[in-house]
Amino acid sequence: MAKIKVIVNGAAGKMGLETVKAISNADDLDLAGVCDVTLVDAPIKDLVKEVKNDLKIQKSLTELIKSTKAQVVVDFTHPHSALENVKAILENGAHAVVGTTGLSMDNLEEIKKACSKNNVNCIVAPNFAIGAVLMMKFSKEAARYMPEVEIIEMHHDQKADAPSGTAIKTAELILSEINEVKRPDIKEIEKVKGVRGGSLGGINIHSVRLKGYVASQEVIFGGLGQTLKIRHDSINRASFMPGVVLAIREVTKVKGLVYGLENLM
Repeated sequence: MAKIKVIVNGAAGKMGLETVKAISNADDLDLAGVCDVTLVDAPIKDLVKEVKNDLKIQKSLTELIKSTKAQVVVDFTHPHSALENVKAILENGAHAVVGTTGLSMDNLEEIKKACSKNNVNCIVAPNFAIGAVLMMKFSKEAARYMPEVEIIEMHHDQKADAPSGTAIKTAELILSEINEVKRPDIKEIEKVKGVRGGSLGGINIHSVRLKGYVASQEVIFGGLGQTLKIRHDSINRASFMPGVVLAIREVTKVKGLVYGLENLM
């Protein structure tokens, strides 16, 4: 069976480097190219010892897709450039696996249309960790019985967007189950502005950004005389790689846009 040819966009970043390593270790995947706006022309094997070929980091994603004829591009870049990157991938005939967060629902609708227009597919996952997907699944189920809930998400201090895509996706899944979160009818006074977090459909979300974290989230449900906490912690970025590899393998088989890794599990 022929290997799937894959490009990693954002290859010089922390998630990009982990993805390059995971692809290099997978027997059915072929690292066809690496792209980034930094460390251009640097040999990727100098950064990831698992790489056996002489690939150098390229700056132009479009040119790299055309020259390699890659089937799949994995994007771990920046929220500000994510949509344009995904559109470039799809418009050049490759399938996209997107871990960059910060895409809005309007962005997803644009991606869906681009998939249809170019007859390619895209998987967008707010979180690729299998445990995080299960955390979201269990939270949706718990909400039926304990509908009062808040979310605390904790990430490293270099994360650009807040709240995290995982927190937003978790809130969306909960709201798909219970429609609305009923809160006590009291007049809250914030002595420090924003201390109660941001609200999505009545669900308060709190974002923590500190050195030492990779990615953690706690979903706290409150009920009469009890609380329930569902928590997931990514200790290091290797935790995301089984999900990334799964998405690479499945993106050629799905149809159009798939939002959330849970749709592949």
